[in-house]
Amino acid sequence: MSNRITLAVTGASGVIYALRTIRGLLIAGVQVDLVVSETGWMLLRDEGGYEGKRVEIADYLEGEYGGDGSVRLHQASDFAAPIASGSVASRGMVVVPCAMKYLSGIALGASSNLIERAADVTLKERRPLVIVPRETPMNLIHLRNQVTVAEAGATVLPANPAFYQKPETFEDLADFVAGRILSIFGLEHSLYPSWKGE
Repeated sequence: MSNRITLAVTGASGVIYALRTIRGLLIAGVQVDLVVSETGWMLLRDEGGYEGKRVEIADYLEGEYGGDGSVRLHQASDFAAPIASGSVASRGMVVVPCAMKYLSGIALGASSNLIERAADVTLKERRPLVIVPRETPMNLIHLRNQVTVAEAGATVLPANPAFYQKPETFEDLADFVAGRILSIFGLEHSLYPSWKGE
């Protein structure tokens, strides 16, 4: 099985979910193919505190989080990127957080940028595609688009952290969502304790 996963960061608030997922993937030894939308870059700066150059994001993430994995950045306009082709082996893809604009593009099969194209490839190759919407409240269009991608084979995983693990920080909350994402891909992790019952 391939040990690479595509991770797309789009413009919905909640970039902490992306950062904690990348951290978990790096610790698990995964090669992360990273794609960031224009608004995603803004959120990495405003919410994530990243002040470096875009081309240096991979080195920054690897240095910040360690692990045996790696990060490879792809431009959202690069349709020649390996992740735009189904012939390149991949474990799947996660869009975290997923703005409603990108959910709509994926649901329509628009492929107007690399994020939408990579998601389309993931679906057509029957690989796991995890969509992490971070929007509230949702209108009927948002809900129907989620049904559409779910019917096409995607997993819709809302950014809804649990509290049974008694989180103490924002990172603890985000790690629950990140851990749920890793579990979809069959990756073992210790990002939160499993529910043990009474």
